[in-house]
Amino acid sequence: MSALRALFARELRLAARAKTEWLMPPLFFVIVVTVFSFGAKPNDPQLASFAPAILWVGALLAALLSLERLYRADQEDGTLEQLIVSETSLSFAVFVKSLSHWLLSGLPLVLLAAPLGGMLGLPSALFGPLVLGLALGTPCLSFIGGFVAALTVGLPRGGALLPVLVLPLIVPIVIFGAGAVRAAQQGLDVSGPLFFLAALLMLTLTVLPWLSAAALRNAFE
Repeated sequence: MSALRALFARELRLAARAKTEWLMPPLFFVIVVTVFSFGAKPNDPQLASFAPAILWVGALLAALLSLERLYRADQEDGTLEQLIVSETSLSFAVFVKSLSHWLLSGLPLVLLAAPLGGMLGLPSALFGPLVLGLALGTPCLSFIGGFVAALTVGLPRGGALLPVLVLPLIVPIVIFGAGAVRAAQQGLDVSGPLFFLAALLMLTLTVLPWLSAAALRNAFE
């Protein structure tokens, strides 16, 4: 466990040195939502109806920005190979890296969701389903993206292939996440979409680190 704590601390130190890289996802998220709010008519009631989709698609695209570097830098400096041959469980190391990715790129999106939703005219009563859905869905984006990044880490142009592979896998997350807010808008029960996201989160947390570790080992064979 001490090795995993050291790995987590290393991820945070590297992020502190590359602030621009980790500021890009929340900044991109803000820009996307702001462009939509400026492009709509003032006080347009239809903007609030589209707000869940705008916020979720913006969060999805923002999360993709930093995925390509999740393993690429470690591959270039030899850290990834050391993790593979070390006695530390590679699946736990992958879990730590994906978790740190979410803390640095996904959690800021969750914190920004409510004020940006207000900018789009979303009623404050809907902030709960929006924030809770993003809190459940954005970790799934990080772990699914981490799995695809592990699959493409050995490819020369893996960064270009990464979004093409990730997008089809995370469409259900966006559908159910935005669907929870739309259900709340219509006065319907939001527990169904949120339970789906919670179940998917548990599945990604337990299965994808193991699959990502297998993909990384295969890349170095």
